[in-house]
Amino acid sequence: MRYYIIAGEASGDLHGSNLMKGIYAEDPQAEIRFWGGDLMNSVWGSTALKTNPDLHPVSSGLVRHYKEGAVMGFVEVLMKAGRLLGNVRFCKKDILAWKPDVVILIDYPGFNFKIAEFAHKAGFKVFYYIAPKVWASREGRIKKLKAYVDKLFIVFPFEKPYFDAKGIDYIYKGNPLVDAVDGSAAMNESRADFLDRNHLEDKPIIAMLAGSRKGEISTMMPVLTEFAAKMHALAEYSEYQFLIAGAPSRTIKDYEPWLTEENRRYVKVLFGQTQSIIRQAEAGVINSGTASLETALFGTPQVVGYITNPITYRIARKIVKIKYISLGNLIIDRLAFKEFIQDDCNCDALVAEIRELIENQERKTKMLSDYTDIRNALGGSGASSAVAKAMIEELTRK
Repeated sequence: MRYYIIAGEASGDLHGSNLMKGIYAEDPQAEIRFWGGDLMNSVWGSTALKTNPDLHPVSSGLVRHYKEGAVMGFVEVLMKAGRLLGNVRFCKKDILAWKPDVVILIDYPGFNFKIAEFAHKAGFKVFYYIAPKVWASREGRIKKLKAYVDKLFIVFPFEKPYFDAKGIDYIYKGNPLVDAVDGSAAMNESRADFLDRNHLEDKPIIAMLAGSRKGEISTMMPVLTEFAAKMHALAEYSEYQFLIAGAPSRTIKDYEPWLTEENRRYVKVLFGQTQSIIRQAEAGVINSGTASLETALFGTPQVVGYITNPITYRIARKIVKIKYISLGNLIIDRLAFKEFIQDDCNCDALVAEIRELIENQERKTKMLSDYTDIRNALGGSGASSAVAKAMIEELTRK
């Protein structure tokens, strides 16, 4: 069968890649055409042509890389509206030309709802994988889910009662991030190998994740480098190294404005090492998103920091109706780790919290206990394969 998959950001690329592995395992002759990133492209390149040598390489594979369109926030979307609409038009034409058996949309609601409406009206089967966060804001989108999506695949346990109450049929098979973390190279890599591979000294590590979008990086990097400088100035932390996880699809140029000759002695940017950095760190300052849930699954103490455009923030405060911005906290409905947002996300607050997580064993033990509750709530392994199998069963059902 033919599968047209659309993922618009780094987290979608991760989940899309694992979903593709499951699809190829269940349907070895699958043809997959996709919008995504390096991870999805790697699965396609290493699997599709090997399992199906007669596959025409032009008819499937990567259509557009998510770095060409990933934006977040109301103001940011308006600034990039022309490019996004151009991508929507191109995607519609591409779907019509390729004629897939199903269009699979992964999160990324601003773009994917437009495609869902189009694909449904054009007669294509539409699956939505990783539900748009209608439980957080823009609940009016539920009407679109009911009207344009044939089957919704959710990944968080707290979504089940919500969608039950809304009368939306769904399939829940656990959370794919559990597989992504447990099966990662980072989980099985020794500290010595990590240090050697990245030419690092054997010194304690603090992870710093500024986000994956350019806008997030530009707002978080000033605070993170100031935080690192203040920590480094403390005698007990003068030997620490502060590792910035370079986001996929970004380059060192995105970080250089905040790197100086002085802080480069203890601040380093590593690309393609996000999970390894998280796992090897004593603690981390994590931009809210999938990374904060990954950090919980890896068992690394964290504080979440998030800063966005002031106008975007003011709008969000009026329409977002959830208690927490981090998935881990939402899953257990309490603060496993603190969240510092906008003005509260400042150097002094981050220094105080990271010191507390490193120096206060009781506090660290409590956080790790909460992490266990988060992991247990997400279910066991095999979610990606189970979802792929369920999708194929839906497509072949008479």
